[in-house]
Amino acid sequence: MDKRPIGVMDSGLGGLSVARILQEKLPHESLVFVGDQGHFPYGTRTPSDIQQLALAIGRFLVTQDVKMMVVACNTATATALPNLQAAIPIPVIGMIVPGVKAALAQQKHARIGVIATTATINDGAYVKEIKHQSPATTVITKATQPLVSIVEHHLTGTKQAQAAVDEQLASFKTAKVDTLILGCTHFPFLAPEIHQTLGAVPLVDPAVEVVATVKKQLTQQDQLNPTGGELTLYTTGEITDLKQGADQWLAPAPMTYHQLKLGGR
Repeated sequence: MDKRPIGVMDSGLGGLSVARILQEKLPHESLVFVGDQGHFPYGTRTPSDIQQLALAIGRFLVTQDVKMMVVACNTATATALPNLQAAIPIPVIGMIVPGVKAALAQQKHARIGVIATTATINDGAYVKEIKHQSPATTVITKATQPLVSIVEHHLTGTKQAQAAVDEQLASFKTAKVDTLILGCTHFPFLAPEIHQTLGAVPLVDPAVEVVATVKKQLTQQDQLNPTGGELTLYTTGEITDLKQGADQWLAPAPMTYHQLKLGGR
């Protein structure tokens, strides 16, 4: 038993899509969430900048006595995961390896599509991992950076959101795929719009497999918390934006909100 919370970070509000599945699958675990809205978006930043920001958040989470860190941001996973794992003294789990595992577990996966931020696509992390696990699989990627802002500005479920998804995913109507990886934690919030555009193509949310990985590790280490479920949420941006996102997407639970200033930035 380990009553310490799980730390979760993202470049903005997208990581709440991981937090909500943690709530669902591990309801007794407390969470400390950091949304770096003050430096949003990561997808257009340099690798060096992303690494510095992610490390600053990782070090902050260590001061909050978390037992594990979940990098609920594909861009930070692609760019900074090895640095985080080397720099902080707790387990750090990213999005990409679990996401690929989930995609390859689909019945049909000969042609896998990946949508993600510009930085994640440019890094090629998903292509590398898919080819590592399944060399014969064809991978079709598309940077869909504008969709991140749709979620961050609370526009899901609107005509504007559907129009943006239609435009950004138009190429997948021609380049047919067997399954589509939502390679940004913001994108699961656009699942209804994506289904409207692509029809019955299965959508892979890496967060589901990430949470399964978290549960497995905590179980093996006898670190599951039998009681709890509080959420402490930090933002480097506006608390009102974070609260709006949490109210919209998270299950009801005791929550506190705080503003965070990352040292030296």
